[in-house]
Amino acid sequence: MEKKLFDFKTKTIVATGLGAALFIVLFMYVKIPTGIPETDIKTAYGVGAFFAALFGPIAGGLIGLIGHGLSDAIQYGSPWWSWVVASGLTCFITGLVYPKLKVDEGEFGGKDILRFNIYQIVANVISWVIVAPVLDIVVYAEPVNLVFTQGIVAAISNAVSAGVIGTILLALYSKTRSKKGSLTKE
Repeated sequence: MEKKLFDFKTKTIVATGLGAALFIVLFMYVKIPTGIPETDIKTAYGVGAFFAALFGPIAGGLIGLIGHGLSDAIQYGSPWWSWVVASGLTCFITGLVYPKLKVDEGEFGGKDILRFNIYQIVANVISWVIVAPVLDIVVYAEPVNLVFTQGIVAAISNAVSAGVIGTILLALYSKTRSKKGSLTKE
């Protein structure tokens, strides 16, 4: 079955809700400080990347947007929109790998791991080194040196989170799926 990049089915809607809920909880409570203000290693990005790779860019983008936006609203009273947009964009771009992976068919080998990680690293660099800092400067008039430092640290830490946690979750999930043709009668 060919996977369509922007398919949005009932299971995608359910996965988006579950992914956003997990993203919120992990974003708020499971993080490691980096020493740079307001910039932690967030486990939520590993889960966001996992869902994006399994369900595509729409689910990924919504998980990042909703998860980060609601988390900010709950913790701080209002979202920091430049970073909310960057989270959504990160998961959206990572989700572009979706039609190229066959994790749901029990396949996630070396080439798939490399492909997934190239997508998520590119997504993190675009979102955190370019989009978030530029929006911080334009929307919030934040100091240039601070936002680019934060952006670089966020790109690295989120890429590590997505790379380690996302890869492990995808590998484990693929082991729970039957390989195509493995259940045929001889």
